[in-house]
Amino acid sequence: MSFNVYNTMTRSKEEFIPYVEGKVGMYTCGPTVYNYAHIGNLRTYIFEDVLKKALEYSKFKVKHVMNITDVGHLQSDGDEGQDKMALGAKREHKTVWEIAKFYEDAFFEDCKKLNIKRPTIVCRATEHIQDMIGFIKKLEEKGYTYVSNGNVYFEIDKFPDYAKLAHLSLDELEAGSRIEVDINKRNPLDFVLWFTNSKFSNQIMQWESPWGKGFPGWHLECSTMSVKYIGEYLDIHCGGIDHIAIHHTNEVAQSEGVLGHKWVKYWMHGEFLVLDSGKMSKSSGNFLTISSLEEEGYSPLDYRYFCLQSKYRKQLVFSFESLNDARNGYKKLKERIAIVLSAINENDIVSGEKILSYKEKFSSFISDDLNIANAFTVLFDVLKDTNLNNKEKSILIEDFDKIFTLNLMIIEKETTDIDEELINNLIIERNAARASKNWARADEIRDEFIAMNIELLDSKEGTTWKAK
Repeated sequence: MSFNVYNTMTRSKEEFIPYVEGKVGMYTCGPTVYNYAHIGNLRTYIFEDVLKKALEYSKFKVKHVMNITDVGHLQSDGDEGQDKMALGAKREHKTVWEIAKFYEDAFFEDCKKLNIKRPTIVCRATEHIQDMIGFIKKLEEKGYTYVSNGNVYFEIDKFPDYAKLAHLSLDELEAGSRIEVDINKRNPLDFVLWFTNSKFSNQIMQWESPWGKGFPGWHLECSTMSVKYIGEYLDIHCGGIDHIAIHHTNEVAQSEGVLGHKWVKYWMHGEFLVLDSGKMSKSSGNFLTISSLEEEGYSPLDYRYFCLQSKYRKQLVFSFESLNDARNGYKKLKERIAIVLSAINENDIVSGEKILSYKEKFSSFISDDLNIANAFTVLFDVLKDTNLNNKEKSILIEDFDKIFTLNLMIIEKETTDIDEELINNLIIERNAARASKNWARADEIRDEFIAMNIELLDSKEGTTWKAK
């Protein structure tokens, strides 16, 4: 069975054929660790998680590399604005290193809550500065760079296919990028590889380089680290659609400039999650986090279920009303599965043919550019199939949850405020009071049970209780 993905580069769905049979080199753009990841960011990481698990389900061995941007990312992709790390440090009165560590840990804690599998390799920008300097040297040797006012720029006019990923003309790219005028650039779309003379004279994170003390441009780290850990031929590169026109376009130019050949075979991008009141933005403070959803009484897996109801390439509008609908749907699904799991007869005979038929159907949908909606339909078909016994259903549910990762095989007990130990101790005390004819104390305990809405059931076998 073929595995098909939508390739942003060709704007079409294609059969996925990796450079090396059976193996996948996959790179995903990681977080800039200056603040909490908002739920829009996390939608992209959920999509990438499903993609990786779908590839693994289809028997590919996936090497997944993700960067941590802890230096050099300005507020805009286009070399303008303030340094995000410095902004975070100033906001919280911490060092940039403390900010980076805190928010990296927070990001992976959110991923853990969402059942997002950790990448094979997580690489921090600050730990690869020398690799980036080496990358710039190669571009310099091949004639792609120039130095202006102390900064090293990539000259896009030297790379004829610069706009091929965005499918826009250079004029359209420039108009859409809202780039701040930089008189040091030969072309407004040229981008910085190394800053030695940025507008931030007191930049904290700086390193020595052949061009002077400074720091790398943001786009550089992804190219450098993907080549270092995966090699010159990358099967899949993922990210959000907002990265297409600048960040990923610049990555293509500098990477293929160094390598001299096609770099990424398949580009895959997740669409925006938007609030019903507008786009989420950290700079405006208009964003929600996993913690803020938890404060409203939702579980992280309610949100994962919500995201899985929509195609990753389709814009998803978030509201608490829609999240509430998702929570209710997820709860009902778990309740139906709990009935199945609690009624398994271990002596039931498992039909390999039935199991295989459903697995093939499920696989055909997840292999069709992650058609998760139809994959859920297969799950619901399993639950209502009277020709399957509960043991067979449980095998399929567990198998499908390798992709959904919604803890479908875990039956949660109903939470209760009843203190069973207290009740049992009071019953013992009541019985002792009655035996010693301390009717006043026995009546007091009875009144305590009434206040707790507990009904006592006295019989020859002893006293039991139930909640009213």
